[in-house]
Amino acid sequence: MNTPRRHFVLGSLGTAAATTLPALSAHAAGYPERAIMFLCPWPAGGTADVTMRALCTAASRELGQAIAVENKTGASGMIGLKALASAKPDGYTIGQIPISVTRFSQLGMVQVDPLKDLSYIARVSGQTFGIAVRSNAPWKTLKDLVADAKARPGLVTYGTAGIGGATHVGMEEFALAAGVKFNAIPFKGGADALAALMGGHVDVLADSSSWAPQVRAGQLRLLATWGEQRSAEFKDTPTLRDAGYDVVVDAPNGIGAPAGVPAPVLARLRTAFKAAAASPEFTAACARIDAPLMYQDAPDYQKYVSATMDKEKVLIERLNLKELLKS
Repeated sequence: MNTPRRHFVLGSLGTAAATTLPALSAHAAGYPERAIMFLCPWPAGGTADVTMRALCTAASRELGQAIAVENKTGASGMIGLKALASAKPDGYTIGQIPISVTRFSQLGMVQVDPLKDLSYIARVSGQTFGIAVRSNAPWKTLKDLVADAKARPGLVTYGTAGIGGATHVGMEEFALAAGVKFNAIPFKGGADALAALMGGHVDVLADSSSWAPQVRAGQLRLLATWGEQRSAEFKDTPTLRDAGYDVVVDAPNGIGAPAGVPAPVLARLRTAFKAAAASPEFTAACARIDAPLMYQDAPDYQKYVSATMDKEKVLIERLNLKELLKS
């Protein structure tokens, strides 16, 4: 699908998600009877991909069937999300739900209603977002980066996992608070943005903790993280609030399915993914990238999504995102 860099609108769901499927209920007791497809909307090798694969390994053990992970990338995660929402609601297609759908749906960039077109299974983990630069970069601190960006408006580039996504919006919110202008360079996912930073194609990386191994190895310098609290691993790195900017960004990873999945099937998935979220392989995968565990069962997760939609409405207006996406 070829789209302009800053414009994408994904088509309506039609009747697939709304179709009632009474015939499926007869088969729910034996679910699952075959392998399940898990749609990851981010490229292979990124933080979401790595943790979701570990989660699916544990969940497949609970379900007694294989879970095949397919990376369906593009449009800041919305290509995979649209494919998930449009799939047959029989429990054999599930996937990660990017929380940014709460923003993109209100911007008209994807015709998926997060509260009507999806079935929620579980929120599983959070992300540690941060700003990283190469170890040989001239900026030793966030203050140094801000000073240079003020001196050279629009010339400092940063890589991000797509225009309008959490890392892009978070970085722009930080830029607004700091009174600076950066040049956003979008990629299909965090892994590609990290590669661009390592290769010297962008100056700065704004991403979830794809940068963690390179920071540990001394190849990258972490200037700030974006959470409420400092990272458990990188305790010497200030948060944006510590540095004087009232910006907090959190985008938990969640699991869902198309709307209309039979209740017994959904209950089976909820039970399996609750166990998977507490499994050794998933907790270890999260620990390796400093991702906090943030489990919520479906009802609370759906309430979280609804509250996030309200917050995004305010942020869209504050950052003038509709106009930004037109430029």
